[in-house]
Amino acid sequence: MKKEDKDILIRLLQQHKELGISEQIDYQKFYLYSIITHSTAIEGSTVTEVEAQLLFDEGITSSKRTMMEQQMNLDLKVAYDYGMQWIKQHEDITVDWLVLLASKVMARTGSEYHAAGGDFSAAKGELRKLNVTAGLGGKSYMSYLKVPARLAAFCEELNKRRKAIDGNDIAAIYELSFWAHFELVTIHPWADGNGRTCRLLMNLLQMEFDVLPTKVLKEDKAEYIQALIDTREHEDISIFIDCMTRLHCQHLKADIDHYLESTSEKMVDKLDLQKKMVDKWSIKPSLAEKMVDILGFVADKDEFTTEQIVSHFGFNATTAKRYLRQLTEFGYLESHGGNKNRTYSNKKS
Repeated sequence: MKKEDKDILIRLLQQHKELGISEQIDYQKFYLYSIITHSTAIEGSTVTEVEAQLLFDEGITSSKRTMMEQQMNLDLKVAYDYGMQWIKQHEDITVDWLVLLASKVMARTGSEYHAAGGDFSAAKGELRKLNVTAGLGGKSYMSYLKVPARLAAFCEELNKRRKAIDGNDIAAIYELSFWAHFELVTIHPWADGNGRTCRLLMNLLQMEFDVLPTKVLKEDKAEYIQALIDTREHEDISIFIDCMTRLHCQHLKADIDHYLESTSEKMVDKLDLQKKMVDKWSIKPSLAEKMVDILGFVADKDEFTTEQIVSHFGFNATTAKRYLRQLTEFGYLESHGGNKNRTYSNKKS
């Protein structure tokens, strides 16, 4: 990864974290739905993110989309749900496990093949027994006879790298995930579902080390595929790593810009309230910020307790009581009841 790209990536991730974007309600769910929808879109699905949400959460299918497209999305969600649980166990990635992962990706849409090399099922994630090319007139992938040994060697190298990596080196984690994606798609172990499975593995490796997963949007398809082609032709993994880093940075910046635009009014109100607290009561800016955060947390609550503040913010009970007492004295909150059963509510205007 180029130093310039690495610096930009780290800065954007830090800004993303400081803004608390990933702490929004259901952020992780909708981010995952976006990853799934775009991954299938690259393979031809026209299901939108809204349609995917209705499909996943409510079981509502769209009359505008084919069942095959919607099943692609359902399968990939199942595969992500399984993979996210499994990867946190930090067990070795094996050929058998990759076969299982691919079987989940292709469960409803995989075909049965009858080839010269033998019969096999994409729905079961079985390795291909026929040769394939990268599209009409495209470069041929390795012979199917070489796939089992190359896949075993890939797993061995991947596990070695996983164990050796510094979990605090964010750039190295992304580089590992991008390398794994490229190596697996180059082996092309399956007759179908290679792209979805390789992007899934990339994301799972990122999740294993708690970094924000990389999206490949349908709008990125041409650049993404060209990077795969160029990397193979020039035998230079840095081409693909640089491309994926740029795309990840672009999407991070877009998410940050969207968040700032959507919360600009709230940010102004928050800063104005902090200034009023500092000016009127001469309290420290850092303390004012914490108190404003409390007011934001309880804004939609009819009544709340000290314990809720302790649980949400991680304050100790003494600190939480002090903040609540001060907010009551400043006129923002009202307290009810005695010491043992005291509750609070927002000041009625």
